[in-house]
Amino acid sequence: MASKRDYYEILGVSREVTTVEIKKAYKKLALANHPDRNPGDEEAIKRFKEAAEAFEVLGDDKKRAHYDRYGHADFGAGASQFHDVSDIFSAFGDLFEGFGFRNSSQRGGNRPRQGESLRTSLQIDLLDAAAGCEREIHINRQETCDTCHGTGARPGTEPDECDYCGGAGQVVQSQGFFRVQTTCPRCRGAGKVIVEKCSDCRGEGRIAQETTLEIKVPAGIDNGMQLCLRGEGNPGANGGPRGDLYVVIGVDEHPLFRRQEQELSCHVPITYTQAALGANIEIPTLEGRHDLKVPSGTQPGEVFRLKGLGMPNPHGGRRGDLHVVVQIDVPKKISEREEELLRELAEIEHAEVSSHRSPNRNSFFDKLKEYFTHSD
Repeated sequence: MASKRDYYEILGVSREVTTVEIKKAYKKLALANHPDRNPGDEEAIKRFKEAAEAFEVLGDDKKRAHYDRYGHADFGAGASQFHDVSDIFSAFGDLFEGFGFRNSSQRGGNRPRQGESLRTSLQIDLLDAAAGCEREIHINRQETCDTCHGTGARPGTEPDECDYCGGAGQVVQSQGFFRVQTTCPRCRGAGKVIVEKCSDCRGEGRIAQETTLEIKVPAGIDNGMQLCLRGEGNPGANGGPRGDLYVVIGVDEHPLFRRQEQELSCHVPITYTQAALGANIEIPTLEGRHDLKVPSGTQPGEVFRLKGLGMPNPHGGRRGDLHVVVQIDVPKKISEREEELLRELAEIEHAEVSSHRSPNRNSFFDKLKEYFTHSD
């Protein structure tokens, strides 16, 4: 299967350009390959669709940021909402107004149109993000009115064809050498006018309802990533397909682990004697307890890399690693015997030390104990 072309390459722009420049580049490319200028040219239609898919992502700041970070993988195969040329006109038809093109989304107000896409958010913790999970979400979306079946007209009646635009949904006016095409002011592009409105939906054809959906969150998902649920948005017009639902995932910070994409890090304190003499210590991982051998002479800040114990890759591939950073834990409260031994060591090292001692403090081990208690 051939790999998809880079969206910036398709539009012929660099990655540093502004959104305004991206829009200009798309408009230029779309006009050059517009179906009305290239009748029967399948390659031009292909370029026209390709440019629209690129602009759909790069023209949106949030989608562009995801694309810059993850490339095509974060959008999945077939992520574009455009199934045919008419869908492009529905989404970006305003860009072609004033050029005299017979925009297929604008002629024939009764053509099926895809519904609006929706967006919501879901918050999960790091352990659920690592393992993957299933969650229920509640959204408010439009549903087709059961009384009028989406027509907006009172049962037993039908909408009338708009006599202003003749059902086209658009009107064309000539201004000198130019033909300007605009949305019909009476039917607002629908091509029909509802004379007797449905009492339940008040002529809208849709009613707002709360809906519960169950979604599967893939293992390894990162904060800010989004899932696309096809066909779970608002219903389309005139029998068109539903829009999509985008779920933006938020991942809570963890008390022990810090994440950088698939890599995890954890700061673990050890005593001075463990660092000097070496020790086998117990550390936390996503799967629970894990033994780590600390060699003698370990220095503060030294990092031990445990391969494959980080986060899964949501797009497949190698799992990340866990980086254990050791810190020398200096106690703030010691026994008299410990103090005697430390002062003897100070004499051996010819080190000057204070005679004062500090109060007790909470340590990393309190968090570690709590983590293991909940994970067991």
